[in-house]
Amino acid sequence: MMPFDSGLGRNTANYAALTPVSFLAWAAEVYPERASGVHGDRRFTWRETYQRCRRLASALRGLGVTRNTTVALMLANTPEMYEAHFGIPMAGGVINTLNTRLDADALAFMLRHGEARVLITDRSFSALMAAAVERSGVPLIVVDVDDPEYDGPGERIGSFEYEALLASGDPTFAWTAPPDEWDAIALSYTSGTTGDPKGVVTHHRGAYLAALGNILAWDMNSFPVYLWSVPMFHCNGWCHAWAVAARAGTNVFLRKVDAAAMLDLIARHRVTHFGGAPIVQSLILNAPEECFAGIDHTVRCFTGGAAPPSAVIEAMERRGFLLSHIYGLTETYGPAAICAKQPEWDELSKAERARLNGRQGVRYSVEEGLTVMDPQTMTTVPADGETIGEVMFRGNITMKGYLKNPAATEAAFAGGWFHTGDLAVLHPDGYIKIKDRSKDIIISGGENISSLEVEDTIHRHGKVMACAVVAQPDAKWGETPVAFIELKDGAEATAEEIIAHCREYMAHFKAPRRVVFGPVPRTSTGKIQKFVLRERVRSSAAIDV
Repeated sequence: MMPFDSGLGRNTANYAALTPVSFLAWAAEVYPERASGVHGDRRFTWRETYQRCRRLASALRGLGVTRNTTVALMLANTPEMYEAHFGIPMAGGVINTLNTRLDADALAFMLRHGEARVLITDRSFSALMAAAVERSGVPLIVVDVDDPEYDGPGERIGSFEYEALLASGDPTFAWTAPPDEWDAIALSYTSGTTGDPKGVVTHHRGAYLAALGNILAWDMNSFPVYLWSVPMFHCNGWCHAWAVAARAGTNVFLRKVDAAAMLDLIARHRVTHFGGAPIVQSLILNAPEECFAGIDHTVRCFTGGAAPPSAVIEAMERRGFLLSHIYGLTETYGPAAICAKQPEWDELSKAERARLNGRQGVRYSVEEGLTVMDPQTMTTVPADGETIGEVMFRGNITMKGYLKNPAATEAAFAGGWFHTGDLAVLHPDGYIKIKDRSKDIIISGGENISSLEVEDTIHRHGKVMACAVVAQPDAKWGETPVAFIELKDGAEATAEEIIAHCREYMAHFKAPRRVVFGPVPRTSTGKIQKFVLRERVRSSAAIDV
């Protein structure tokens, strides 16, 4: 036995499983009276947030939540959603955030596939979730959140009300770290190109490191003021929920993205950081001039999805908003790459800086590898900015795998790297730039839309012979679906008819915004030539600046 292997084992004095829950305990211990959150007239300190999370954990334990129990969440960006990101893992459970824009059938599948035991749902989603619960066939315990900031329709559908449930919990609940930091902390469903959504399983260790990675990539100093414009159902809010606690910052909650409301909160609370898809930046830039009153400080912004146009980056800079372009997937805990700014770029023109900043960039310091490879040979493509390959990740902030889907997991990790399905080039300076998406995923306003799912829905229309859906550039959403449709002989249809048909069977944001009728190009073997259609609409321009 080697000397360094003898008498130097792990014990409680020198080892603890990594979990982002520890960030909350630290914030409450060191900065108990600092503001942890603001939501309308409600104010919270880190002491109070810690107590509320422990109450939630205690109450969930009383409802039968233990290690690896799934707790589903259909919530807006409210304090309750934030508390769930700590309270659920404190009880040993697995966080399952549900996309608020999905339809009842998709949500029912997720509840069933994820084996949720408890559902916590905002009253604004009551009708949707009542249908989803019924269709799932799962015997769920439902908890209603009645947010004072919401005054719209929606009846309570659960057996418990959130605040009453918290009141039944113990504020001194003795939570413990997971027995293994590889234990699941979250289950997030991601759009697939075929079949049902895949359940991405992430672990405590990865969530801890991803939160730290965000802090480092963003140069996030102590006490940031973070505006919740990124939906917390997206990759657990890009792991920012845990990052803010690690810096004892203040969460400014926002139920719905609205430019005027955002700018008001930025001015009133001196917001220092926020995130969002390029559409969020466009909304801000198009806000009336008076909305910018009182904003005289620098605001840092993470933007993901399709790269914002150069003009947007320049315009945001002039307003004092410093954009950092990030890239990642649900499978990488959200952001895992950033277009790290080089000091010498400061000497360049704004247009050239914007061009460089529009790339997906380099790996986070907490991720071990990011490159572009030929997926067949698993060799890195030349760093010439021209040769296209597939983006690959590896490291601690890569998922455990897909729930109950070993074949998809094995395929995703083939060759010892995570295959993203995104096609890109590698520049001489090591920065990557996405050029296309092999999975035919359209990124619209930060949401993933499967072109095959849209095509399948269109094909249900009785007048359609063939169709193909690709992305077209959109100044507001980054990308939107455009459908090319070949009708059956003698049939007639309008674009409005097709769009209405799609909206009847799927979430409205997935429906095509434009419909083009005519012959669909095919190869000699009958395969639809999507690349011809992409060229026709110049869809690559949506992610190329």
